[in-house]
Amino acid sequence: MKLSVEYLIGLTAYTNNKDQQSYMTEALYRWDIQPEMPLSILETLASYPRVQRTLLYNRGLPNPAEAAIYLHRQGPLYDPFRLDQMDQAVATILHAIETGQEIAVYGDYDVDGVTASCLLVEALEKLGARVRAYIPNRFEEGYGVNGEALQTLHKEGVALTVTVDCGIRSTGETVLATELGMQMIICDHHEPSDELPQAAAVICHKKPGDTYPDKNLAGVGLAFKLAEALFSRRPIPGVSATDWLDLVAIGTVADLVPLTNENRSLVKSGLQQLRQSTRPGILALAEVSRVKLSEITATTIGFSFGPRLNAAGRLETAWTSLNLMLSKEMRQARELAETLDEQNRRRQELTRQTQDQAIQMMDSDRIPALIAAADSSFNMGVVGLAASKLSEKYYRPAIVGAVGEEFTRASCRSIAEFHITQALDQCADLLDRHGGHAMAAGFTVRNENWSKLTRRLLEIAQNQFKGKTLRPSKTADMILPPDYFREDLLDQIAEMEPFGYGNPEAVFILRDLQVKSARAVGADQDHLRLSFITDNNAILEAIAFRQAFWNGQLPQRVDVLCTLGKNTWRDRTTLQLNVIDLRPAENGSGAKAESQDSG
Repeated sequence: MKLSVEYLIGLTAYTNNKDQQSYMTEALYRWDIQPEMPLSILETLASYPRVQRTLLYNRGLPNPAEAAIYLHRQGPLYDPFRLDQMDQAVATILHAIETGQEIAVYGDYDVDGVTASCLLVEALEKLGARVRAYIPNRFEEGYGVNGEALQTLHKEGVALTVTVDCGIRSTGETVLATELGMQMIICDHHEPSDELPQAAAVICHKKPGDTYPDKNLAGVGLAFKLAEALFSRRPIPGVSATDWLDLVAIGTVADLVPLTNENRSLVKSGLQQLRQSTRPGILALAEVSRVKLSEITATTIGFSFGPRLNAAGRLETAWTSLNLMLSKEMRQARELAETLDEQNRRRQELTRQTQDQAIQMMDSDRIPALIAAADSSFNMGVVGLAASKLSEKYYRPAIVGAVGEEFTRASCRSIAEFHITQALDQCADLLDRHGGHAMAAGFTVRNENWSKLTRRLLEIAQNQFKGKTLRPSKTADMILPPDYFREDLLDQIAEMEPFGYGNPEAVFILRDLQVKSARAVGADQDHLRLSFITDNNAILEAIAFRQAFWNGQLPQRVDVLCTLGKNTWRDRTTLQLNVIDLRPAENGSGAKAESQDSG
């Protein structure tokens, strides 16, 4: 028996079989709200508008000095030489340049690795280096530094390899490089193991003893700090590491590191550069993504640029993405961008197919405590995306694996109530390798152990979920009274950008709104266009994406969980509610709205 549509949306709506009327039963999410701001903080931040001061407090900025840095500082914040062994790295690279040695920049195949590789290659070229990039193949070489690749680079004359966004756990490969007579510099933002690589320099802000103030830089952020240090020691007229902040913004946002502290400052500057970019790769990428560069935001990067740049590495090789970023002329850039756009469509289709097949394997009429699916037809490049979609859809931990001849390689995505890596730790005897964190992980298992593994993980999940109601939650910053809607409200919120991981978009609750109209819109009629009336008779327009199932079953008065945005129509811009969720108004009558359009 297959799961019904109503069950798939978490029992948010149902049809009463007795009279065939539809009723609103419960919201999509559990609504939480941030604690109220203490009076002392309210007074301390009194110089800021009332909504903005609440947003600042909720983001851990309780005093004017921190708030000012958060709102206004841009570009690099800290001296790159505060990173341990940066001196050795700079000296080694400059010596290689002076003596004419060939340098390889060894990157990763995701957006962070591609942008970091492009940044460092171009920066080293400006310094006069003989430099080339190397990006491993996900399917043939796996993640991290590959020994065979190092041997090939050595045979081709490379004397120094600088890793970006990888290498911190490549201790054996670093030993191999030394044996070959090749120097290595490790520049990586990932968590190190107990043993650090014995390289000419290891730049990693997360290694023991490193006192760099910001531990959340992405791989491209560390590559930027290396470039910043190089140009401070070897200045080039008219050139600065900040020339590459457009790449820093793309890689940082796409890698989902927290947009706080230096990351936030770098991305703010990078977004300004992107809005005025003349880089052919950026212009071509904007064209195929149908993005107006002048209006680009961190959200745009996450939904438009990031997926396309990632698609190449997920399906084939990331060289297409790197070559696009390195392109010097528009014709080549357009060809490469169109290739990425096509690969991204293939990636989307493969993800949908994998997700659909995984759902077909769920032959129960109830959602299991843990979803697990594996098949030889699954593409390793999209199993993580499919697992993420399944976890989001059902609010359960999800595991999707690609079955090979001997091994299944799988990706896991989880929910707040279940630490997936700790669960895998309890199954270590069945696994060849595994790793990750609370919400995401990966592992390799022998095919004959797959069933044992998934049964054990299911049992672990069932035990942990006993007595719990699994339901996703959303946290609002504040309840927004109607009289707070002023012309400068969107400006107050805009100053909090860029939004992203670690700096979430401002979320509000609006209470007891009268439903004036509601109608399904969109090519597939799956969105809901709404109009509300407040207690002071103001009209608020709203859009609820992928929530047309509410149509025809909203009560007369509702509470709304939403973000605030702009709606531009015929050169007129108005405030718009971007609806996350709805529920019957706590103070309303609950009677069904009669004024809704039939839509």
